[in-house]
Amino acid sequence: MARKPFLHVVVCAAGVAADVSKLITCAQERDWEVGVVATPAAMNGFFDTAAVETLTGRPIRSAWRTPGEPSPFPAPDAVVVAPATFNTVNKWAAGIADTLALGTLCEAAGLGVPIAVLPCVAGALAAHPAYRDSLTRLRGMGVRFGDPYAGGAEPDGGRPDFGWERALDLLRRD
Repeated sequence: MARKPFLHVVVCAAGVAADVSKLITCAQERDWEVGVVATPAAMNGFFDTAAVETLTGRPIRSAWRTPGEPSPFPAPDAVVVAPATFNTVNKWAAGIADTLALGTLCEAAGLGVPIAVLPCVAGALAAHPAYRDSLTRLRGMGVRFGDPYAGGAEPDGGRPDFGWERALDLLRRD
C-alpha cells in the first residue's frame, strides 16, 4: 500500500489560527497526512494544541530536535503556511531560520517542495516596502500565495472567512 502524501502545516500567531483544524480536516479529506509546525508565538494560545494533536495523531513541532532524536514527521511532499504573518514572511524571504518553522520553510524552498501561503497581514503592514519585496522574492522562488487576508471586522461585526481550503487548491499542479 502506497503511503499518503505528507503535508507540513506551518501555523503562525494570528487570530485566525484558532481555526487551523479546518485546514487539517480539509487536507485529510483530500488524502493528505498532516503534521503541524508552529511558531513559538503561535504555541502561546493562538490555537488548541491538544485538539490539533488529536486530529493529526502527531505532536506539534515548534522547537528544534536534539542530535540523534528521530523526527516525528516524514519529509514533506508539500508545505502550507497558514496563517502567514508579516514577521514570518519577511524573515523567511531574508533567509532567517531562527525558529523551527522558519527553518522548515527555508529548507523546503531550497529542496523545491511545493509551498502554498495564506497571508494574514493587516493592510498597513502589507503596504510596507519590505513586505512587498518579500512577496516578490518568495514568488520568484516558486512559492504560491493566496489572496491577502487582513482579518478586519465587517460592518456586522463578523469577520470574513479565511478560506483554509484555498491553500490546498494552490498546491494543485494544473
